[in-house]
Amino acid sequence: MTADTTPPDISGARSDGGERIATVQRRTLAVLSAAQISGGIGVAVGLAFSSVTVKELSGSTTLSGLAGTATVLGAALLALPTARSSGRGGRRAGLTLAYGCALLGCLVSLLALTMGSWPLLLAGLVLFGAASAGNLASRYAATDLSAPGHSARHLSLVVWATTIGAVTGPNLAGPAERFSAGFGLAPGSGPFVLALLSFAITLGVILLALRPDPLLLARSASLPPSLPPDTVPDGTALDGTIPEAASPAPGGRSTTPHGSDSTPPSVPATASGKGGGTFRAAWRVLRETPLARRALAAIAVSHTAMVSIMSMTPVHLDHGGSTYTVIGIVISLHIAGMYVLSPVVGWLADRAGRTPVLVLGMGLLLTSAVLAGGAGAHDVTRITAGLTLLGLGWSCGLIAGSAMLSEAVPLAHRTSVQGLSDLLTNLCGATGTVAAGVIVGGLSYGALGVAVGGMVTITGAWLVLSRN
Repeated sequence: MTADTTPPDISGARSDGGERIATVQRRTLAVLSAAQISGGIGVAVGLAFSSVTVKELSGSTTLSGLAGTATVLGAALLALPTARSSGRGGRRAGLTLAYGCALLGCLVSLLALTMGSWPLLLAGLVLFGAASAGNLASRYAATDLSAPGHSARHLSLVVWATTIGAVTGPNLAGPAERFSAGFGLAPGSGPFVLALLSFAITLGVILLALRPDPLLLARSASLPPSLPPDTVPDGTALDGTIPEAASPAPGGRSTTPHGSDSTPPSVPATASGKGGGTFRAAWRVLRETPLARRALAAIAVSHTAMVSIMSMTPVHLDHGGSTYTVIGIVISLHIAGMYVLSPVVGWLADRAGRTPVLVLGMGLLLTSAVLAGGAGAHDVTRITAGLTLLGLGWSCGLIAGSAMLSEAVPLAHRTSVQGLSDLLTNLCGATGTVAAGVIVGGLSYGALGVAVGGMVTITGAWLVLSRN
């Protein structure tokens, strides 16, 4: 009889561990979806009316483009702190930081409206942009406990949940404005009062219900003997309680709870501790992983195209005499395009592949640029169709690209790479909104459509050639 050299299998001691993790994942998706609904109201109402508010305070169409720039810049500036907080303390810590800053941004914006100061309003919008960083981070949190082949679908479910708040938000701006006027607040305060309430609710949902933390649980492929069987590395039990005498799990190479090693052979996973890997290592992962670079580029271009056209559309409609109600409906349908079909996009990305969906997204963005860019300021129907396709193209780029990026990098460096991706994406978006304001102010809205169309065409061709 030969000695059995197989390492001891501890999974039998926790035969129901996989089922419990699946239960936690279902709860995590529900909590993140609830947070996206409330947070989506605030983000959407800010996107819909911030550029018009800056225009009214400054009297300049060119400066109105800085509203979108400020919010996108805020999302970029908070991307790394949010990722670092998530790496150190879990997703709950990162999301709390992001939405807390957004809430502060609403207060600063209300003060700016009271003082009639557009520079102070831009400062408030920078903090307001942290909510977008939180929304973006939530989509990655949805994939922490995903089974192989399901990450795009799980990510898309959380993205889809934003639909409810995002479509509702702009249409609540009118009642919110009347409500704030009744309290003697400055004109234009309504959207920011509404955003303030929505971000406060989102913070409460994250702090109270996101337990156990999905990222910390994902890191607990194996548990040290000192921990109870049903705990994760922060000492939180799978039912959300915190046992006494719990200690962090040791760092090292990580596998996902469902057993698939997420570390590519060429990238050493040496920093899976609290920091989630260093950002220098994240840069190395991006440099050494072509798939991750391709995913990041597709996400960045999709986002830049979307925010560039979307941020200047309210100003274009305003030139045509459209009311707040009309602008709100157009932006609501645009946001519906971004989120309503997210589950379909996620399913398609899991079935057909990431790159085909990314190429499809670039095609939709090109069609949008042609439709919206060629429409006059009074052609609300054509602009609405273009903005709806703009949202759908963005959805393809975000969902397929985010799933590709998450799968291409090891768990040890995942939050750092995700943070860098959001930073670079939002910096590109901020640059795009600045350029959009200059192009529309100096040339025309149609010229902006031509510029965006050229950008997405080149990117789509590169994705096809890179795959071949």
